[in-house]
Amino acid sequence: MSGLAPGAADRPSERRRAAAGSLARTLDGKSIVICAGSGGVGKTTSSAAIAMGLAARGKRVAVVTIDPAKRLADALGLDALDNEPALVDPARFSAAGVEITGELWAMTLDAKRTFDELIERLAPDERTRDEILGNRIYQQLSGAVAGSQEFTAVAKLYDLHASERFDVLVLDTPPSRNALDFLDAPDRLTGFFEGRALKVFLAPTGLAARAMGRGTAVVFGVMKRLTGVDLLEDLSVFFLALGSLLDGFRERAEGVGRLLGDPGTTFLVVTSPEREPAEEAIFFRRKLRDAGMPFGGLVINRVHELDGAGEALPDPEAVAAELAPRLGAKLAAKVARTYGEALTIAERDAASITRLKAETGDRRPVLVPELDGDVHDVGGLVAVHAHLFA
Repeated sequence: MSGLAPGAADRPSERRRAAAGSLARTLDGKSIVICAGSGGVGKTTSSAAIAMGLAARGKRVAVVTIDPAKRLADALGLDALDNEPALVDPARFSAAGVEITGELWAMTLDAKRTFDELIERLAPDERTRDEILGNRIYQQLSGAVAGSQEFTAVAKLYDLHASERFDVLVLDTPPSRNALDFLDAPDRLTGFFEGRALKVFLAPTGLAARAMGRGTAVVFGVMKRLTGVDLLEDLSVFFLALGSLLDGFRERAEGVGRLLGDPGTTFLVVTSPEREPAEEAIFFRRKLRDAGMPFGGLVINRVHELDGAGEALPDPEAVAAELAPRLGAKLAAKVARTYGEALTIAERDAASITRLKAETGDRRPVLVPELDGDVHDVGGLVAVHAHLFA
């Protein structure tokens, strides 16, 4: 990626600074920041830079990503991240010009492990815990229970928030269509546990054998003889053991729902000016509005801008005519053509930003320019941070 304005990767222009909002102001007093948006718009980078910026302001911050790729670890200069927060050495940022006066922690969510931990925490006794965790049905279904990945993400936030270890938690979510699952994951998970299928299995006079019917029981009996695996018994044990956790799941789902709508929580919609990500951002903003969730504002990455210092920019023909005496007609024409393409992209981005402002209601989005290269290390994060908190 290449910037269009000299020094754009190093400092925001005065015009951009005047037009853009301030994340420091937006995030003041917030304890949970959820970054949502379509894929490929710099959401993970923004989440890490936001967490770094808050830590540089004296906060104890943890950034959590669901992305199994190593982008967050690489950007923070770490070998790997796991399911528990790891403290990032502040010296990494000092060398790049940012002093971390608070603490910066980072982790990559393991949805399966988090769901296991939730079972361990809610199980009434060790026997129930071991019956569920060791059950073959649970082992197959635990990663696929309705809303499990999204629910476990906010459930992890819930636990980290309740631990009071951190002042601010920053969550990097999956692409926006999946991130919508965060909004209704508590209801969907509760619906699963209160659904007819589960109630049939838990019915005191039915249980699995009677509920499944004679024909299905015969099929399972044949499978047991062929494979040695008693699926009917596994199902019975699984659902009976799970029944003792229902109240705990309901309470946790309700707590997660309250946390998402709490005034201390805010959703930042991260996008770029390109058409599809912009449409996704508008779509997600509407869903937030419909769900009554707190919207903090837009972060628009990869903005192309030609800085005319407040003056009208010349057209390509005028540029060619001005450069021809010094560069020659052929080279001047090439430069003018490149300039014209950059001008077209900048105008497209400006029109997209205007529409994003109108559709989302955020009149002062935070703008981050297209930088000179991918952000893959601490230095890149520092450059993004400079624009986010300008």
